[in-house]
Amino acid sequence: MKHLILVFIFTLFGMGSYAQEGLKLGLHAGLPIDDFNDEISLMVGLDLGYMWALGEVVDLGISTGLIYGFKDSFQSDEIVSGLTDVQFVPLAASLRIWPSNSFSFGIDGGYGLGLNKGNEGGIYYRPIIGVLLGPMTEINLSYTGIQLENRTWNTVTLGFLHTFQFKDY
Repeated sequence: MKHLILVFIFTLFGMGSYAQEGLKLGLHAGLPIDDFNDEISLMVGLDLGYMWALGEVVDLGISTGLIYGFKDSFQSDEIVSGLTDVQFVPLAASLRIWPSNSFSFGIDGGYGLGLNKGNEGGIYYRPIIGVLLGPMTEINLSYTGIQLENRTWNTVTLGFLHTFQFKDY
């Protein structure tokens, strides 16, 4: 078992230089599922974070942003009133694994602060799969979950992310 763990560690840190260190800025949009499906029609989000390369294929970082769910005004040909928009600010740690120079997978995890009235927020998690479109541009697919007191915020999103690197001159 020790040998297997050592092989895994050397594989992670011994692969080619694929890590994407730097400031990340992105946008994503998606659809709610489960508990908020009847209340929210569409959600959009802003992503902001910073990643540090721990090795050649592992990045660790911090992330925040804004998640905004637009209330659904129409349900089955009826106009619905009393629904509100839903907003969160996620505060999370981020982990990305780069098994190749153009593909990554990882997770963001932390707390989603609720911004709208009656929204206390909850535990935030977001598994992500990303594909590089260029050296600093990524398109990603993610699932977002925020465990609230009585319900769970669940969305499936498609996003665009750009990395800004700062070099010492």
